[in-house]
Amino acid sequence: MKKDPGKKPAKTVDEYLSAIAPEVRAVLEQLRMTVKAAAPEAEETISYQIPTYKYQGPLVHFVARGSYCSFIVVSRLVLETFKNELKDYDISGTTIHFTPAHPLPAALVEKIVKARIRENEGRAGKKALLKRA
Repeated sequence: MKKDPGKKPAKTVDEYLSAIAPEVRAVLEQLRMTVKAAAPEAEETISYQIPTYKYQGPLVHFVARGSYCSFIVVSRLVLETFKNELKDYDISGTTIHFTPAHPLPAALVEKIVKARIRENEGRAGKKALLKRA
């Protein structure tokens, strides 16, 4: 997605998606639906000017960048867990890069999101135990 200096950043995920090319939008809409189905309690918002899902902390993000898209998983441990299924994708830090021609499979996105939910729930549980101690 190119930045237009005269254009204000999107305030909603719908606004964000409406500003990108149709072929990219279709792939990201599918990604969005998969994330929402896997994490129905997650809050959908815009954070850092990109679509973000929060559930007991940051869960996942996605972004369109010119000729590719990124799915930001926020966790190196989760990426390590799925490294064999991600071998055909470029990974940088906690980010999976993909193209509209080679999108992430919905089943893999679902597994990643559910792993992130477990991770966040575990972290929240530990914090609650520490507060009680």
